[in-house]
Amino acid sequence: MGSSRSNVVDEPIDPDTGPTPSARHHPWRGQGPVVGVVAVGGALGATARYGASLLWPTPSSAFPWTILLVNAVGCAVIGVFLVLITEMWTAHRLVRPFFGTGVLGGFTTFSTYAVDFTRLTQDGRFALAFAYLAGTLVVAMAAVWAAVAATRNVLGAYGPGGRAAR
Repeated sequence: MGSSRSNVVDEPIDPDTGPTPSARHHPWRGQGPVVGVVAVGGALGATARYGASLLWPTPSSAFPWTILLVNAVGCAVIGVFLVLITEMWTAHRLVRPFFGTGVLGGFTTFSTYAVDFTRLTQDGRFALAFAYLAGTLVVAMAAVWAAVAATRNVLGAYGPGGRAAR
């Protein structure tokens, strides 16, 4: 009673290791496309943030309202987006990395937030720096929470098929 070679399944012994090297992959599977869409989305988001900083420049010793607003808006959009793709419909596997991680990750900026905080402390504006430090976190978290709540509220007003409930 031996086993025949024709009955061997071409699967890995450990399911965490992935398919065997001889298995053919579709070109849109794996991490390559994910990395690509995150990069493209990040470039778009960072470009939009840069455009906002050109439209509303902040003087060096002033409160960085533009970056605070960018972070608040980006966090609110993240809240809406995540409710839509997790509770309303099933999105393509590259939508979340492209828009959530890429575009919105590139648009929001906690590195510039840290640079602005450092600049304010170096200018001796400690109260303003710490107000900005704490205020940005509070505003960002409140924006996500409010956007999630508002989106769920609006979606709750619609029945199946997106029609307004009576």
